[in-house]
Amino acid sequence: MKKSSFIALIMGTLGGLLFALGMCMCLLPEWNAFKAGIILGCVGIVLGVITILTWCKMENKKLPEMNGKTIFRIIYGIVAALVFGTGMCMCLIWQQIVFGTLVGLLGIIMLIALIPMIKGIK
Repeated sequence: MKKSSFIALIMGTLGGLLFALGMCMCLLPEWNAFKAGIILGCVGIVLGVITILTWCKMENKKLPEMNGKTIFRIIYGIVAALVFGTGMCMCLIWQQIVFGTLVGLLGIIMLIALIPMIKGIK
């Protein structure tokens, strides 16, 4: 594993964990930590952006162009993750196992469809 990949792995994981913990702090009223959760979630997002910039710098690569295709892929990925999360919520919180499983599977299929969208089919 290259040094740049290892550093990106560690920073990305830390940023994702901070973001996830911040969102849990915001969304679970039992924790009573809404404001601290917002701050922690924002720190996670900033660390994620720093990770991308650091990796590009270490690999001597330019940042991806922000054209319509890239913006569509980003929006599609966000929607797919939300569909997957909704399916999980339907199963775990709302006790709608059958419909939640179906919605979760749709989210998984949507996320898997991102691979050929980004890499292409050869």
